[in-house]
Amino acid sequence: MTAEIDLDLPELRDLVAYAAGSAGEVIAIFERACPFDLRPREAIAEASRFAGGGRRVNALRDAAWAALKAALETEDRAASEAARAAMCASAAAFLHPLARPTQVRHILGAAAHGARAAELAAGDDPAVGHEFVERAAREVSPTVVDLLSRYPLAPAGGGRTEELLRILDQKLRGNGAEGGAT
Repeated sequence: MTAEIDLDLPELRDLVAYAAGSAGEVIAIFERACPFDLRPREAIAEASRFAGGGRRVNALRDAAWAALKAALETEDRAASEAARAAMCASAAAFLHPLARPTQVRHILGAAAHGARAAELAAGDDPAVGHEFVERAAREVSPTVVDLLSRYPLAPAGGGRTEELLRILDQKLRGNGAEGGAT
């Protein structure tokens, strides 16, 4: 049986604000490739409304699904990652209180997808992704770090975005952390 984690609304709002900020850094990448598709921007806006005191309503979930559809519909890999960052920002409001490694994606997914979008937009330059992760680590609030610490480490596996997620996870928990716990 998976342990439950205590979550409160102010913590979720702080988390969603962080995720929306990460996604907001790369929204221009999506909009350059798909200038008439507002779905990812709307997902960030819904996330920002919730972070600012709005209710956790279906519009957040719907916006997340719409941003994911936008990500799947573009052939531009950097734009797809930017749209996924927006999806993660809106979906972060639905972090589950279950102590599972997969929940780390709800906490750090927007930043990881943002980092991948930035590096792809820069010609798949890993230094750009690492710089984004460093900035995301500096900008995170103590509340989000505390929230993250209640969950197991990010899961092993996956591609470059998941690798960036684990790098950020390790940075926020301290450099001695080992990724890939199950």
